[in-house]
Amino acid sequence: MKIELHLSQFKRMIGLSEKIARKNATLPVLSCLLFEIGKNTLSIKATNLDVGLEISIPAKSDTTGIVAIPAQTISSFVSQLNDQDGTVKMELVSGNLHISSARSKVTIKTVPADDFPSIPRVNDGQKITISSDVFIKGLKSVWYSASISSVKPELSSVYVYKNNEYITFAATDSFRLAEKKVKIDSDIDFQDILIPFKNISDIIRILEDVGGEVEMQSNKNLISFEAQGVYLASRIVDGTFPDYKQIIPKGYSTEAITLKQDVINALKVSNVFTDKFNQVKFILDPKGEGFEIQTKNADIGENATKVDASLTGEKLEINFNGKYIADCFQSVDADSVSFQLGGLNKPMVIRPASGDGTFMYLVMPMNR
Repeated sequence: MKIELHLSQFKRMIGLSEKIARKNATLPVLSCLLFEIGKNTLSIKATNLDVGLEISIPAKSDTTGIVAIPAQTISSFVSQLNDQDGTVKMELVSGNLHISSARSKVTIKTVPADDFPSIPRVNDGQKITISSDVFIKGLKSVWYSASISSVKPELSSVYVYKNNEYITFAATDSFRLAEKKVKIDSDIDFQDILIPFKNISDIIRILEDVGGEVEMQSNKNLISFEAQGVYLASRIVDGTFPDYKQIIPKGYSTEAITLKQDVINALKVSNVFTDKFNQVKFILDPKGEGFEIQTKNADIGENATKVDASLTGEKLEINFNGKYIADCFQSVDADSVSFQLGGLNKPMVIRPASGDGTFMYLVMPMNR
């Protein structure tokens, strides 16, 4: 079995796929990459049973074969090769894979490929074409709000559904909620899906590399993305996302509008003195020229930082998790943000102060 291909393409394949492969004591072959050599084609497969990836590129070969290679070993070697070497050659001899470039040669022991799981295919689902940038933007805007615990899988997921001309992405851990709407062709239609939080980073990373339009397909068990020789499949959660619309306040009694960066800076200072619960106190007084953020730590000290803002409504003192507030600013494109509060013990809604209204973030207060 011999094959020759462009080194830069090979490095890209390995870089994308090796992060999918993970150590697994029960099934060691999952820590490997599966090389499938066809007539003038090389396909590399990786899976952790939750996410499956297959990448195919042209190559010079006159034979076929299948071999499993430890992902960490091949990745560590290939990452050190110089792209200027141009091509890389591989040959399987007596169960060992010989790899050579213009300046380096290695021999890597292979692993029996019989136990390598097949990459699941979505052949019976709804199929649409969508911009990878659109899908990435939706995921990045909300996924940090999902629960990291798998006790309630529906909360440890990103909920994706279509609403008129928008695809809406939502995530919540029951303490905060993020919602992002991205505009699409209104003729596109697909079923609601729940993508597991633990799979989101792999999906984002691979879609960012592919770019452009991707063919997305889903059924009750899987969602897949395919474009430019890359096929990615992820398991989806079989569950029902909470009816989050009912907890979004219909109005507010206090509003503060301020520069996003001013709040970010104030929270950074306050974080030095926060307690183990990341508790920050917001003191909003419309009679003043801004609001104050206070933190206190019994072992370190305390801090009060004023933020210039335009305030309307009622005076209010209320506690929140400062980290939760800081998290959302990565999703706010505008320079100014609006904090809308309905009163003591009621959630705060954060939105861009200007824009198209496609992002909303809700944070529950702390009762300590």
